[in-house]
Amino acid sequence: MSFLKSWKEKKNRKPLIIKGARQVGKTWLMKEFGRTYFENVCYINFDNNQRMERVFEMDYDVPRILQALEIESGLKISPENTLIIFDEIQEVPKALTSLKYFNEKASEHFIIAAGSQLGVSLHKGVSFPVGKIEFLNLYPLNFIEFLEATGNPQLTDLITKSDFDMIRAFKDRYIELLKQYYFVGGMPEAVASFIQDDDFNGVREIQQNLLALYEMDFSKHAPIQQVPRIRMIWNSIITQLSKENRKFIYGVIREGARAKDFELAIQWLNDCGLIYKVQRIKEPRLPVKAYADLKSFKIFLLDVGLLNAMGAVDVKTILDGNDVFMEFKGALTEQYVLQQLISQCHLEPYYYTEIKSSGEIDFIVQKESSIIPIEVKAAENLKAKSLRAYCEKYKPQMAVRTSLSDFRRESWLINIPLYAISVLNEIGLLK
Repeated sequence: MSFLKSWKEKKNRKPLIIKGARQVGKTWLMKEFGRTYFENVCYINFDNNQRMERVFEMDYDVPRILQALEIESGLKISPENTLIIFDEIQEVPKALTSLKYFNEKASEHFIIAAGSQLGVSLHKGVSFPVGKIEFLNLYPLNFIEFLEATGNPQLTDLITKSDFDMIRAFKDRYIELLKQYYFVGGMPEAVASFIQDDDFNGVREIQQNLLALYEMDFSKHAPIQQVPRIRMIWNSIITQLSKENRKFIYGVIREGARAKDFELAIQWLNDCGLIYKVQRIKEPRLPVKAYADLKSFKIFLLDVGLLNAMGAVDVKTILDGNDVFMEFKGALTEQYVLQQLISQCHLEPYYYTEIKSSGEIDFIVQKESSIIPIEVKAAENLKAKSLRAYCEKYKPQMAVRTSLSDFRRESWLINIPLYAISVLNEIGLLK
């Protein structure tokens, strides 16, 4: 919402596209933004909307399109106080192209669009308005947002202020909430149900319904020849993450499987926002992206709660003791950290292994001109042989270990509690 407010106030504002998987809250966010900051909201849903399809088939005459939008919505559109919302815009690709003409000829209008399959639904021959739009990626709630949603703003403030003395005092409360987050995850419907009913069984039912919905989408939206392969990849995620080395192995899908047979299916899931693809880097050099090994990667799910549901992890396992942090050999904890790095810290994670070594750095991120290795430790097991070996070889400015142990700074690394990993946003912490 803060981002949208800043977008509204920008002088050189362009039409905005919100990207994200289905059911992460795109429609709610757009409507709530319109309700809060505008007098009128012109909401157009393109799903099964043949009238709008015909309107955009004609041409890109902006006054004519605006007139059609007024007729469709029953509203008078005034540039200064009306938010125009294009929902499920991928269903009418020429509406996506029209954003270029709104930007060039009617930039005074406030336009936000959203779609769940934007990366995969663009038809051939339809021009994407490169350079004429802005983007906002929407993810499931991260842990900080979960704290806010569950009525714990004071705990959020402590993390925001990096007040580790007070954080240490409330460690038990943070761990309790972190366990809840591992089970509930960040899908808005699951979080809302948990807040309202405090019923983990109800949450799990919602998660199972969401997983079923995504599987139904495979048949509805994916190229028909790719559907079986998409299902095979989707169903192998738990097995892939349960391995000690979580590198994606095609042979796990089926014997003799090859990369060329499944690349498009993986790309489809990635473009829909249903998976995170984390690539290995060959060397930790700047810029990190340039050293990505395109053949080696890990696949995680979009949400830790959905991963739990997919693996049928029961609530007792989550809430009793600290064994949950070891579940799937620590894969749940890596999944959790990955989501926080992406949605809270706005970092693009990679991982690192040497060709002839079993040592692995769970995540490598580039923050400004620093390359930061991050080791994820379940529970309070603080042995960090791989991280130490990496630091001795490459001598990074700072290394990070995240675990259930308290915050502390050593000569060669910083230990950050799992529940406070978002303090990586504070660049001063790393100097």
